[in-house]
Amino acid sequence: MDIFKREIDGGKAFDWGRASTDYAKYRDIYPPVFFEKVAERGLCVKGQKVLDLGTGTGVVPRSVYHYGAEWVGSDISENQISQARILAEKEGKKIEFVVSSAEDIDFPDGTFDVITACQCFFYFQYDVVLPKLARLLKDGGRLVILFMAWVPADDALAKASEELVLKYNPDWSGGGYERTPVFVPEIAEKYFDIEARDQYDLMVPFTRESWNGRMKACRGVGASMTPDTIEKWEAEHMKMLRENAPEAFEVLHHAASAVLKKR
Repeated sequence: MDIFKREIDGGKAFDWGRASTDYAKYRDIYPPVFFEKVAERGLCVKGQKVLDLGTGTGVVPRSVYHYGAEWVGSDISENQISQARILAEKEGKKIEFVVSSAEDIDFPDGTFDVITACQCFFYFQYDVVLPKLARLLKDGGRLVILFMAWVPADDALAKASEELVLKYNPDWSGGGYERTPVFVPEIAEKYFDIEARDQYDLMVPFTRESWNGRMKACRGVGASMTPDTIEKWEAEHMKMLRENAPEAFEVLHHAASAVLKKR
């Protein structure tokens, strides 16, 4: 399903469903500490029911499943949800998945203890989604917004990969990330109080293949380029990696989160 947002990629359409196979294989890259910090706050743990918005291939619920929460994952892309179901079944994890945009998600009031949104919150229509999430949460429930991205200014390989994406897709606005707190729109103050924020750097391990796959599964490549363009980009990207990177390496990332408590 094509997604448009004026502030993203100059309004150019993208479809995560086109990248679902690579997404399933290469996007589960979060180090354990990324989710440990959430569980240490008593969130997404046993006794709680959690909704993961923009779940993609179910990376968050599958990664945090061992903490014992009951999970529902939703995504606008049917292809992404299909991959999520396959992976969860293969891993023996009982997770409910539904195809729905965040704006259209429909559950009874007070269904969830926690709602998570990882790498996706900026895609939502805040004036529609935030009051709905407040309604879906129980009294005192939490909304957890998570984000992690490579830092091109301080990692030469990440910068080179970004430049190659822009060579083939100059409209892509996903590059040039700088360390910053998770964005919380002003309208959120009507429904939530910011309970906690966190920021930290971390190194994420890759091989040439997995980094190429991670980049290929980003919005600027697999979700928006034509198949012919992807093939050309991938050939040049792999050549760049063979010439500039060892077989195994680490890429600097920055992680940020915000925990919002329902008023």
